[in-house]
Amino acid sequence: MKIADLLKPEAIIGDLMAASKNEALTELTASVVKVAGNLDRDEVVRVLQERERLGSTGIGEGVAIPHGKLKNLDSLLLSFGRSREGVDFDSMDGKPAHLFFLLVAPEESVGVHLKTLARISKLLKNADVRQRLLDAPGAEEIYHIIVEEDQQ
Repeated sequence: MKIADLLKPEAIIGDLMAASKNEALTELTASVVKVAGNLDRDEVVRVLQERERLGSTGIGEGVAIPHGKLKNLDSLLLSFGRSREGVDFDSMDGKPAHLFFLLVAPEESVGVHLKTLARISKLLKNADVRQRLLDAPGAEEIYHIIVEEDQQ
């Protein structure tokens, strides 16, 4: 499954306002709720915070991929956010996160959830892609970069 199949343009935040990890989780969740409609925002944030307590999803190089699983969810949901200022996300390298993919998956999904995380990680492992996402003027351009790179 491609990232572009899951990520809706309206679930992209070109300028995250969050100054903390919890604020980033809340802002990214609001973006997912906007496109999914039937989610309980507080429940999603709680699940994400629980996952963060197990270990930070800040993978380094300015990237964080917060994720969690929910009961009664039919399909994977994805949002993306970019913080120009950066957010302290307890990343492995100790540096702030600037690029965020938030993934919410059905509780019983295992394979597709892990494959999607791997695909996101692979996409953001490329320093040129990260730089293009950081330099993009806005959400529309960010979406086009993700779709273009996801085709490769």
